Amino acid sequence: MTVPTLEVHLSPDEAGAALRRDARAGLSADEKWLAPKWFYDARGSELFEEITELPEYYPTRTERALLHEHAADIASASGADTLVELGSGSSEKTRLLLDALRAAGTLRRYVPQDVSKSALEAASKEVAAEYPDVQVHGVVGDFTTRLHQLPGGDHRMVAFLGGTLGNLIPSERAEFLRGVRDVLTVGEHLLLGVGLVTSPSVLVPAYDDAAGVTGEFNRNVLRVLNRELGADFDVEAFEHVAVWNARDEWIEMRLRATKKMVVHVPELALDVHLDAGEEIRTEISAKFRLNGIASELSDAAFALAECWTDPDERFGLLLAEAV
Repeated sequence: MTVPTLEVHLSPDEAGAALRRDARAGLSADEKWLAPKWFYDARGSELFEEITELPEYYPTRTERALLHEHAADIASASGADTLVELGSGSSEKTRLLLDALRAAGTLRRYVPQDVSKSALEAASKEVAAEYPDVQVHGVVGDFTTRLHQLPGGDHRMVAFLGGTLGNLIPSERAEFLRGVRDVLTVGEHLLLGVGLVTSPSVLVPAYDDAAGVTGEFNRNVLRVLNRELGADFDVEAFEHVAVWNARDEWIEMRLRATKKMVVHVPELALDVHLDAGEEIRTEISAKFRLNGIASELSDAAFALAECWTDPDERFGLLLAEAV
């Protein structure tokens, strides 16, 4: 077994500073918001894993089925010797790609990237044990700011799965896609997993499940602020809300205050005034049309090479080539 390498480009101090910046900006805004990346402490990650197994939450199982069916096609079309995975988490779905690339005879290296050092260490050790002939090079960092620190390679494929691209607003998406293209050379590939526009009757329950797990996940961001910033949010005084924004074609998750309150955030020297019924937006999850995402890729100097969708056309896997 090869010993995994771990590069750390995001220290606890930097993560704390980023949380303070985001929280101050979002909680001071006229329409309050919090960045979704702060859901994912240890408890938040556990809750999200529960969400992926819920009957209403189709994206994860649909993407997994697409990867199972088309991993060999992806390996053949990309010819990648290095798989880079952004926001790798547990790297569970990655095994399908690693198996296909190894079967194709091209795989040499796996580069998982995540903001969580502990999650990355655990996943890297597991992958290194399962694939002893593969170099594992983990990178602790934020994919929105640290792409240039990803290691180079002869022929890389960057995988950005789980529909996470939809958490970025259009200007952020454009910046992100350009950033990925800037670190790739002509002929290297980007593999995207994106949710597609479908009926709100399917979309909304996926983000507002009957068991209330998504609500607990949503409220967890307040627990993170309480713990890390000394805030005194009354967590249970917030209702989980999920709505379909038809104009922008995205799901919005919000936290709605059930009473008037003033929240003290000592680490920011900030008092947050909330009226009863006022909402804090915690996440958007944009859904795409294939011609629209193809255009966004083109604008970032990618050419769409292959596209696979499920029979209900609720989710897409897109393989794009840097041109």
